[in-house]
Amino acid sequence: MKMLLNTGGYPAIRPRRLRAAAWRRDMVAETVLTPSNLIQPLFVIEGTAQREAVDSLPGVERLSIDFIIDAARAAQAAGIPAIALFPAVDGSLKDANGSEALNPDNLICRAVRALKSAVPDIGVICDVALDPYTDHGHDGVLVGGKIHNDNTVDILRRQALVLAEAGCDVVAPSDMMDGRVGEIRATLEASGFADTMILSYAVKYASAFYGPFRDAVGSRKNLGAHGPRDKKTYQMDFRNRREAAREAALDIAEGADAVMVKPAGTSLDVISDLHRSVDVPVIAYQVSGEYAMIKAAAERGMIDGHAALLESLTVIKRAGAAAIFTYAATDIARALQAYSRGARV
Repeated sequence: MKMLLNTGGYPAIRPRRLRAAAWRRDMVAETVLTPSNLIQPLFVIEGTAQREAVDSLPGVERLSIDFIIDAARAAQAAGIPAIALFPAVDGSLKDANGSEALNPDNLICRAVRALKSAVPDIGVICDVALDPYTDHGHDGVLVGGKIHNDNTVDILRRQALVLAEAGCDVVAPSDMMDGRVGEIRATLEASGFADTMILSYAVKYASAFYGPFRDAVGSRKNLGAHGPRDKKTYQMDFRNRREAAREAALDIAEGADAVMVKPAGTSLDVISDLHRSVDVPVIAYQVSGEYAMIKAAAERGMIDGHAALLESLTVIKRAGAAAIFTYAATDIARALQAYSRGARV
């Protein structure tokens, strides 16, 4: 392009003109984060009027079902379309096969029924995995010290059905077993739950950033007790990028309605790749370690935590995520609502 010069010798084309005022920046922004792009994860515990801080996850609490309902109402009021539920199961209910996951009156099923009664218009997403329920902390069944894929899938498809029967809108298999999406889809269809969505954790890396989440559901201390100390034999190797496309394609072919990428912040390239190559929505998870790092740095005065969360989430959307799981969802959504009314975020 031929550069135009003004009389002062400077270029007539100045990109900074588009940045000179907030209204200009807003007018030409290529990526706009809205509350409807956010999903609020919530941790459920037994009891009434109970809340427990998660020490490794600043600002996040485990909540009894009555408080979960309050949190869901707050999320809905902030414009958030869905919440994601994760149970903190009492240790006495855990066993080698995660049997409590199949109990139709377990903690998560009771929470789903209460939510759909009290806040019927908010979407409820439920995790399909065994790690909150196993005494070894893994997402599947151990056979000879290894995770047995097919035995695990048989339990997962039944777990998904139990959740659908409780009223869950979206089942989200996060286990990374091969073939589980197809088995879950077939089970749901055969049982009259054709409208229940499957959000597949298609691209879940074996990451160092999951620690606080495992504290929240009480699985970290069990890892290595009866089996491998990590999940690298079934979660993806974070060194791989092209493999993500294969994983996503397989799950989509088996009936996934949307695919998940996690951790989001260290997988922006993968989110972008899938956004361009698949024909279902790509969801991303700003995982517990990513969120906790931002909060910890903010508590020490090293960064502006709110600004960092807003920036990180917007960049995840810029990469191609249609929606984002984040522990900051309700707070960020409220700020975005205020901004739309003229307040500064």
